[in-house]
Amino acid sequence: MTVDQDVQKGRPEAIRAVPVRHPGRWAGAAVVLVLAAMFVHFLLYNPAFNWSEQWKYIFSDAVLRAVRNTIWLTVVAMVGGVALGVVLALMRMSPNPLMRGAAFLYLWFFRGTPLYTQLLIWGAIGALIPTVGIGIPFGPEFQTWQTQKLINVALAAALGLLLNEAAYMAEIVRAGILSVDPGQQEAASALGMSRMQTMRRIVLPQAMRVIVPPTGNETISMLKNTSLVAAVPYAELTWTAQTIYANTYQIIPMLIMACLWYLFLSSLLMIGQYYLERHFSRGVGTNGGGNRGRGRLRALRGGGRR
Repeated sequence: MTVDQDVQKGRPEAIRAVPVRHPGRWAGAAVVLVLAAMFVHFLLYNPAFNWSEQWKYIFSDAVLRAVRNTIWLTVVAMVGGVALGVVLALMRMSPNPLMRGAAFLYLWFFRGTPLYTQLLIWGAIGALIPTVGIGIPFGPEFQTWQTQKLINVALAAALGLLLNEAAYMAEIVRAGILSVDPGQQEAASALGMSRMQTMRRIVLPQAMRVIVPPTGNETISMLKNTSLVAAVPYAELTWTAQTIYANTYQIIPMLIMACLWYLFLSSLLMIGQYYLERHFSRGVGTNGGGNRGRGRLRALRGGGRR
């Protein structure tokens, strides 16, 4: 039976599906391919990159030592920043107005001034505080040390990054704590748990789901912020690249070499961040909904058996 006969008998005509055309997508893809080809050509044939010069220094002793210093600064600043940030977050949420005020002033100063300026101050800390001593406040000192000898360039760089990072981590931790239902803290208090026990066993494990993603971003940012410790100065990756091109006059190759190291280290941190987020996000979202649904189904089945 033909289509005309179907129409004559009142039957609807068969639908002829026509695929939707997307010319804009094809045009965009073509533009991206052309730009990618131009970029690859730029990388391969621009003599300013001088890849042989980069290969000469990229695994040299000075650069590898600078990479170790960069990693060390990142680890120390983040570990210390997270620990101090937790303390500051708890102070910000304390019912004691003096504790809240002290934490607010700390955050106000370190978030309101540039990190580079803070590092410059740490580099000249001996001029601000010539000596450091132990004694009675506003009274005699029993032992004193020269500040410039006590705080070397490595310690000054680490302290500058750590104290600045703690101000940002405090707000991240506070946001994570506030994301936990207050009813759980009330229930823990009703069970006789102290405030610190509730924070350690109930609140912080749940807050990690909110805390981990921005902390991962802060760690990657800290890796790049270590380049600012040239203000101290400390021999990290960027500073070492600068000292090399000051002698060889190969500015672009040495800066690109430093960028390649930063990209490699940042990629490792991104992989670690991905697995951490996946670990702390278990039971949340689609998978979590499925788990909850299966739990309700098991409960219903159990009730039927009873």
